[in-house]
Amino acid sequence: MRVLALDIGEKRIGIAASDASGIMAMPVCVLPAQEVLLNARTWRRVVEDCEPERIVCGLPRTMAGEEGPQAEHIRAIATKIAETCDIPLEFVDERLSSVEAKRMLRAQGLNERRMRGKIDMVAASLFLQTWLDARQN
Repeated sequence: MRVLALDIGEKRIGIAASDASGIMAMPVCVLPAQEVLLNARTWRRVVEDCEPERIVCGLPRTMAGEEGPQAEHIRAIATKIAETCDIPLEFVDERLSSVEAKRMLRAQGLNERRMRGKIDMVAASLFLQTWLDARQN
């Protein structure tokens, strides 16, 4: 099963996808949030290329595991995106995914400026991998 993951931010949305077998997550791209929200050609092309059967969206949670203050906003945006694409939607805990993505990119030698466009898609691939692993077990 192919799955598309979205790390929704105010300005950008990081996108990751699983392989066809639903075992491995890979970063795909980062798009301006407005392009995804407005169903622009760039977003439609990602959906067409990946052919997802499900969208998994990262949901901000506090360290205590409760939904963070932006969770309701993210839920509304993700629901709109999924409805526009007519693809089922699930949410997953995205706690610390951006922190881990930054750590991984720093380990590859990237500075803050070069990381900026990559953090969101790497974070999406991290929480997608967690979601895929949980489904396998």
